Amino acid sequence: MLTSRINHSIFRSSLLSWYKLHQRCLPWRTTKDPYKIWLSEIILQQTRVAQGLPYYERFITQYPSVTELANATEQEVLRLWQGLGYYSRARNLHHCAQTIVEQYKGVFPSNYRELLMLKGIGPYTAAAIAAVAFKEVVAAVDGNVYRVLARIFGLNYDIGTLQGRRKMHAFASLLVDPIEPDTYSQAIMDFGALQCTPVCSFCATCIFKNYCMAFYTNRQKILPVKTSKIKKRARYFDYFILQYKNLIYMKKRTKNDIWKGMYDFYLLDNTQRLLLEKIQDPLLVLAKRHHLSITTLEKEERHLLTHQNLFVKFHKIELTSTCLEEANYFFEQSALVAFNWLEIENLPKPILIQKFLKKLNSI
Repeated sequence: MLTSRINHSIFRSSLLSWYKLHQRCLPWRTTKDPYKIWLSEIILQQTRVAQGLPYYERFITQYPSVTELANATEQEVLRLWQGLGYYSRARNLHHCAQTIVEQYKGVFPSNYRELLMLKGIGPYTAAAIAAVAFKEVVAAVDGNVYRVLARIFGLNYDIGTLQGRRKMHAFASLLVDPIEPDTYSQAIMDFGALQCTPVCSFCATCIFKNYCMAFYTNRQKILPVKTSKIKKRARYFDYFILQYKNLIYMKKRTKNDIWKGMYDFYLLDNTQRLLLEKIQDPLLVLAKRHHLSITTLEKEERHLLTHQNLFVKFHKIELTSTCLEEANYFFEQSALVAFNWLEIENLPKPILIQKFLKKLNSI
């Protein structure tokens, strides 16, 4: 393995000098409050800063402290999170806040090991809080850090494997500034976000170009090495909007699946697209018995998630008073509840459902 010609001390000092000139002005950078740092890190997982910043500001306004977040309901937290995706982050955020209030009397643990024991806080987030809020000399290693270190130091560790990530983390730990671990952690994250980007379009102006092994060997597009690929599965959703006058029936998702705790419509979930006439389902039997028409509202929509591709169709059924008695039993068995439009607006919903409701309301 080729190794960079820059030593660790020069790398640190050069990085910190770059950061003084180029650091991003972000609200969580002006505080040592572990609550605000933690909140920003959870929001920014798998989320761009431009998208996450308004959510951070709304959360801080609504819940200025961890105690106020802990006292909120899960539904309120999910509603405020709506649109960010990866809703398990919001549920873990709420659970973690409750743990901190109940077990730590509202005071964040002040070291990496204890932070790592909290639900929803992984190695990177624990290290970021410990380094930035408490100046613990610990490496916070995310995708930006993997990329910067792999390219500059010519590291071929496969970050798609546990062994590769461990080796990368061990190397990163050697570089943390012992005096300013907080500033160093923020600096290397910003360097990866602003300078050493995935598309690598700023090599010509990079302060490390004379030392960078990726630049020297033209391997910017290869490093960091990541051989594993996510295998996505396909799911075919048929959603049924059941409406009676100004009421729409929706249900809360309770299974350990996507969008847990969010609200959506009655759903038929299959591994392939099936013709409705060939599906044996209580709702379709009910609709046929009472001569209720099923209207497909728009073409199939593709909705991409990290591990899944959803192919979605929306169908509408206008309920009549004559079918309600039988339908009420079906609603009870299916955990469907009638909501008016104002109530629906206040429910936490997947962005897919939220977008469709806006279209439906405008029809």
